[in-house]
Amino acid sequence: MLQIQIDGKQIEVNQGATVMEAAHELGTYIPHFCYHKKLSIAANCRMCLVEVEKAPKPLPACATPVTDGMVVHTHSAKAKQAQEGVMEFLLINHPLDCPICDQGGECQLQDLAVGYGKSASRYEEEKRAVVGKDMGALISAEEMSRCIHCTRCVRFTEEIAGEQEIGMANRGEFSEIMPFIGKVVETELSGNVIDLCPVGALTSKPFRYDARSWELSRRKSISAHDSLGSNLIVQTKDHTVRRVLPLENESINECWISDRDRFAYEGLYHESRLQKPKIKHGGEWQEVDWTTALEYVRHTLECIGKEEGKDQIAIWANPMNTVEELYLAKKLADGLGIKATTARLRESDGRLSGSLKGAQWLGQSIEQLAACEAVLVVGANLRKEQPLLTARLRRAAKNGMALSVVAACKEVLHMPLLTQDVLHPNEWANYLNNLAEHHDYTISGSLKNAATAAIILGADVQNHPDFAGIYVAAQKLANATGATLGVLPQAANSVGADVVGINQMAINQMIEQPKKAVLLLNVEPELDVLGGARVVNALRQAGSVMAFTAYENPNLLEVCDVLLPIVPFTETSGSFINMEGRLQSFHGVVKALGEARPLWKILRVLGNVLNVEGFDYETSEQVLADAISVSTLPEKLSNDSILTAISVQPQGDKLIRVGGVGIYHTDPIVRRATSLQQTSHAATPEAHLNPNTLKVFGLQDGEQVFAKQNGAAELVTVRADMGLAENVVYLPLHPENAALGGLMNSIELTRA
Repeated sequence: MLQIQIDGKQIEVNQGATVMEAAHELGTYIPHFCYHKKLSIAANCRMCLVEVEKAPKPLPACATPVTDGMVVHTHSAKAKQAQEGVMEFLLINHPLDCPICDQGGECQLQDLAVGYGKSASRYEEEKRAVVGKDMGALISAEEMSRCIHCTRCVRFTEEIAGEQEIGMANRGEFSEIMPFIGKVVETELSGNVIDLCPVGALTSKPFRYDARSWELSRRKSISAHDSLGSNLIVQTKDHTVRRVLPLENESINECWISDRDRFAYEGLYHESRLQKPKIKHGGEWQEVDWTTALEYVRHTLECIGKEEGKDQIAIWANPMNTVEELYLAKKLADGLGIKATTARLRESDGRLSGSLKGAQWLGQSIEQLAACEAVLVVGANLRKEQPLLTARLRRAAKNGMALSVVAACKEVLHMPLLTQDVLHPNEWANYLNNLAEHHDYTISGSLKNAATAAIILGADVQNHPDFAGIYVAAQKLANATGATLGVLPQAANSVGADVVGINQMAINQMIEQPKKAVLLLNVEPELDVLGGARVVNALRQAGSVMAFTAYENPNLLEVCDVLLPIVPFTETSGSFINMEGRLQSFHGVVKALGEARPLWKILRVLGNVLNVEGFDYETSEQVLADAISVSTLPEKLSNDSILTAISVQPQGDKLIRVGGVGIYHTDPIVRRATSLQQTSHAATPEAHLNPNTLKVFGLQDGEQVFAKQNGAAELVTVRADMGLAENVVYLPLHPENAALGGLMNSIELTRA
């Protein structure tokens, strides 16, 4: 340990610590622009100059390592003079456009100019002007004259996002921050450069000129768009969400959020928002009041229950629904004797059902996973499924983690990997079994020899027709090597759905043998459920489909006979259980739009209308108290299966579709976020195949073909891709190909 004195205060720090870090531990603020605790040291703004005794000149606190006995003054005359001089230089070319700058009111340059600058500048020369840059649909770089060249954005894209999309060109007064020529900034974490920019050079394009910071109310919330459970600050004005920012939580999302979390709020006020209950009469939709709508649901459920039997009623729930909503749905089903309920809407192999000892989860905390010495990831599109978790794994891999990946396609991960094996999905189970039996392989050896190791199964495994076979093989490998087995849940509350026990029947069974009545809880069937057009056809055969939904869409309008408007997570209180089994509760940040109501309240009233006991709740907190005991929650989490062997279900040599769900098509809100839908990630996907597979089928790169699944056909363009296993088609789920359905099932390609 080293001793350092800062402004008369003594502190001990570790060898290698900088003056800036020591000052932070003491609670002493040193002004800075380029320094950021999560980024490498650049030392190019010089705002953090401090006086160090025995040093001939002021030194940058961010880049000066502590030496034993060092004495530092951060507010001495010498330090102040240096800081004032730096600030004067920074303001030489900075435009005086604070009144129209989106950064106004939360600008570091403004704050430090007042606190550490001079009252007047000696420079009267013309300010330089820098042409604005096009950085895509999410980031506005129209006012690059404001840039002070701190290079935080440059370092973020390279070090955290993994793909350098921004750089500094030229030198001296001609220096400019810009994207690469002909490119835009579209990494799945790109919006974080907006928060990092200490001035108004990089701002949010959707938020541009929308509101001033002091007009906004700030509310805490939790992300509903993936299972990480990122902590959010939701900023509101006039009872509408205007901006979403990260709330720092080092153990979950650190100080970042993904673009999906940041910009999805645009979908909250899409023109398709359902604001009043509707019932279909004679093929025509009519708006009704809540009493009429709920009475219709009651009458329908009672009639079908008596005439067809309770086994002909099903409840399909979106796993992004809250714990409270899923619990009340399960409680309502139990009270009515309904057994056909599920939130596993994309699962095609239900053989594990009943064999698991608890809810599937990551198997450890997010921080523990990042600290593992060896990790094997199977069947995951990491950057699409879990952008922020991937950033953690990237940093861990750079610091020595032996990270191995097995998938059907070679995903560009921008990190050092021990191995990256590209295998046909039908080979995954046998591959894992071989690893369990032979510890001399590179992967199994790294897992067995590591002090802490993990095996993680992604969405492609969970949606695989042989999920059970792959899972049992992974469990066998985990037992043989001492690794922790984990699952990457696919939605914000997938773990919560398992915990409350709503997964009682496989969705496949309910599609193959359609029910007479189906309640859809926040579900858009063609996109959220396995099977696409086959699902819609199954719903057409039902006597009644009742949708509790925040949005209208063409398929719901066709197959449903009643639409009940529910609110998104920003307009209700509730709780999610994230991938690491952490229960996080939140409150609504704005009032409900129109006559929409929280789903938990609708289910509570419906329970009363149907005379089901135990539906006398007044708050979501009361529902949560019945649903889950925080003290016993860890006991409900387990990836252990009693199955030790299971037959592998091969699909022969047929083409298999892979690619999962498009990153910006995961849930109803994201699918309606205008800016996200303008990015290349949201574009209609082409079908990628290995060149050898193209040759076998007699197809040419760039040719248009019909892709066929589940009795539906869609026109797609095929592309040659050496990063794919043979006999697979990489075609992510997108609204344009939603009719095809099955994400890991066989697919046919025929010439157009």
